[in-house]
Amino acid sequence: MFIELTDHLRCTAEHPESYLVLLPGTMAGRHVVSGELGCPVCGRVVNLVGGVADFGGGTPSDGRTRLSADAVAALLGLSGPGGYVALAGGVTSLAEELGKLLPEVGVVLINPPEGAVAASAAGVLRAGRHPLKTGSMRGSVLGADVAANPQGVRDAVAAVLPGLRVVVEGGEPPEDGVEVLATSPDCWVGSRERVR
Repeated sequence: MFIELTDHLRCTAEHPESYLVLLPGTMAGRHVVSGELGCPVCGRVVNLVGGVADFGGGTPSDGRTRLSADAVAALLGLSGPGGYVALAGGVTSLAEELGKLLPEVGVVLINPPEGAVAASAAGVLRAGRHPLKTGSMRGSVLGADVAANPQGVRDAVAAVLPGLRVVVEGGEPPEDGVEVLATSPDCWVGSRERVR
């Protein structure tokens, strides 16, 4: 996990959103290979092993998606360097290609297939609940296996900076917090509503 990604992670326990404190064990340059993330609110500890942060409850996806990296890049509408895009579920299989299309944007993988290489992404996370802070991502992309969970969709929308986009394969948009920009039989695209 890329060390700077720590600033974008949150505790997934049921309490007001909180930052996490990193205690690195083994480093490889700017990547944390092993260590612990701790929550100062509830005392929860998340282990980092092999570059993967395991928040618990995460099921590895099978990596299947009907979307292409070219389509995802176009639908996200990003330009310029910096920040992170989160991929959750089956769409994590697009990480390498998407990384080439958005070379200066970090890619965070949530519940990729077993054996996903952390070096190909800014971070690999295993979690039953979206472990990213509110307003911390430049975009989120959810596979069909994640889109079936309404809370997961709401969490992914909340993790995106206001005005930026979420791409969801299947599922239904939440009733609030997102302006739906486009729909197709395969996916919908929305913009996180700006706070007024």
